[in-house]
Parts: sequence; structure tokens; C-alpha cells
Amino acid sequence: MNPDLGLLQPYPFEKLAKLKAGVTPPAHLEHIALSIGEPKHAPPGFVVEELIHHLHGLANYPLTRGSDALREAVAGWLLRRFKAKVDPATQILPVSGTREALFSFAQCVVNRADKPLVLMPNPFYQIYEGAAYLAGATPWFYPTPAENGFLPDFDAIPAEVWRRCQLIYVCSPGNPTGAVLPEAAYRRLIELADEHDFIIASDECYSELYYDAPPVGLLQVCANLGRDDFARCVVFHSLSKRSNLPGLRSGFVAGDAVILKGYHLYRTYHGCTLPPPTQTASVAAWRDEAHVEKNRALYLQKFTKAIEILGDVLDVSMPEGAFYLWAKTPISDTEFARRLFAEQNVTVLPGSYLSREVDGHNPGAGYVRMALVAEMDECAEAAERIRHFIQTL
Repeated sequence: MNPDLGLLQPYPFEKLAKLKAGVTPPAHLEHIALSIGEPKHAPPGFVVEELIHHLHGLANYPLTRGSDALREAVAGWLLRRFKAKVDPATQILPVSGTREALFSFAQCVVNRADKPLVLMPNPFYQIYEGAAYLAGATPWFYPTPAENGFLPDFDAIPAEVWRRCQLIYVCSPGNPTGAVLPEAAYRRLIELADEHDFIIASDECYSELYYDAPPVGLLQVCANLGRDDFARCVVFHSLSKRSNLPGLRSGFVAGDAVILKGYHLYRTYHGCTLPPPTQTASVAAWRDEAHVEKNRALYLQKFTKAIEILGDVLDVSMPEGAFYLWAKTPISDTEFARRLFAEQNVTVLPGSYLSREVDGHNPGAGYVRMALVAEMDECAEAAERIRHFIQTL
């Protein structure tokens, strides 16, 4: 077996299951799960119909690079959304959702012979860490503290770290905090990548869930800088959150053509190609914005209601993006989650499970992540139960 498998930590939901083990919640209260970021809004019907109508395509092997129609639909969306002109022939590859791509990308681009570092935010999406370990690299966690709006300070990272960095993951809007990386931060990161020759992997799977201005994207910043080659820059997008299609497993990577040429070679062996019906359905989804606007409006209603209920009893505020409430807890995050389940049959995820201790401090400790993915009434009911629980502490 690969010895690096022994470096992998239990997944957050495995830890959560152990935390809840032996607890019997009140039988008269239906369980409400706010722990998993799985969209529960209905998938757009026209996309489902496209998928069904093209099931005959299962008779054909799909190409690793995907169909021309899919890459052109993605290129059109990137131009409309981010004002970034991307070559569909060389600068776009379809992937089986961002999770698969964020993991496999590191396996392709990291040179394990050079004692590499892979940088990632803290708190973070655990796939980044696993990808680094199994690529033979060492994860290096950069802080995103509350006092800085849950944003990183790239200039505070030591030069020695940048010299060893081969890949950095950024996530905007962030999971779990919802913080949006500003253009100035992206620009500084690009300068550092040019200076130290590392790759930027921008996880933008929540980019269409925003509640004020649309978040800027890495390719958009490149376009503003006149960097049409998108050197050292790759973005990751998905239909899971944008279009409520997590089961479709459809997304794309786009950016630097030289990097994507190597990644395309890797993927021909990796074998994660999108089935033809999935590609056809994805074309329809990327070409339509009306369903995305309705989806975003539903999340805004739920956030507004939840903060109205919880705002005076819990340290929580409206996120810039994504669908999580990142709430500071009045007791330890693990005790809060266990007792909330025991007393109110509501499941939330302790923030310490989404972070790593650095210099004796776990930045997720004292927070819980609540995914407002259920329908409006259920989210409101969960907020009322959480309010009652806090008032009884």
C-alpha cells in the first residue's frame, strides 16, 4: 500500500459520527442536518430532461477533453461571467466535479523530488490536504483569521515557504467562512507566483452563490492584467452548487494551456471522463442563468431568516458567498454540536474538524459550520431550535 495513505486524517463527518455516537436525540423532534454541504433545492428540470433525452449517448466512449459543444458553452459562460476570453480548444477541460479535479490536479503538477510544499487556507476543504500528502508534498496551512475578515495575508507568509511552494489552493467564496478574496489579493498572489514559480489553483465552486456583488475570479483578474495566457493560473468550477446538480458530477478546469496540456495527458490515464449524456446536460446548464438567479434568491431568503432568528443570541453574520453560516459558539464547538444534537436533534459541524492546529492554535475551534441547504421551513425550524438551545445554556 502507498505509505502516504497513513498520513490522511479522518474525514470531518467520520469525526462527527464518533462525536454523536451513543447520543439519543428527542424522539418527538425530526432530525435536521445542517452539517453536509449537499444542495437540496430541486435540480433544474430542463437539465434533467436533457440528460434523459440523450441517454442513448451511453453507447459511446467519451473523450477526455469533452465535446466541442461543452467546452464552447463553458468558454461562453466564462466570458459572460468573468469577462475572460478562454480558448475552448486548449484552456478548458471538463472534470467529474471539483472534488475529483482538486485532488487529481496535485497528483499531476507536484514534483515530489524537490521536498515541495502545497499551501492551503486554514480552515479548509480537507481534499486539499489529502491531495498534497498523496502527491508526496507537505501541506502548509496559511491562516485566514477573523480579525482579517477570514482572508489570508499573503505578504505574511515567509519567503522560504514561497520558495518551496509548488502549488497553492485558494477558495473564494470560502468554505467554511464564505469570505471572498478581493482582486488586490489575487493580484499579489499572481506576483508571488511569477516570482517563485508556483501554480495557483483557485477553487471557485461557490462563485455563483453570492449576496451582494459577484465575486471576482482568478481568470478575471488575469484578463484585467492582460495575461491572456493565464500563466500559472487554473480555476475550478462545478454545477453542483451553482445549479443544484451534485449528483451529475460535472465541472471544469480552465486556465494556463501549458499546465492543462499536461493535465490532459494525466487525465487520459486517470480515466475520469464525463459520460456523453452528462456533457449534453451540462451544456444546457452552463448556457442558462435564470435558474441560478432563482437559486441564489432562495439562499438569500434563508440567510436573512436565520440571522433574524439567531442574530441576537449567536455571534453570526451574513456571509459574502457560499451557503454556510460560520458561527462563533458560546461553548466549545464540539460540546455545542454534541449537545445541540442531544437536545434539539439538529446536526452541525464543529469548526475544529475543518482546521488544523498550527503553533498550538486551531482556528476553527470555537466555531460551527451550518449548511443552509434544506428548504426554507426546515432551515427556519433549525434556527429556532438552535436559539432555544442557546437560551438554555
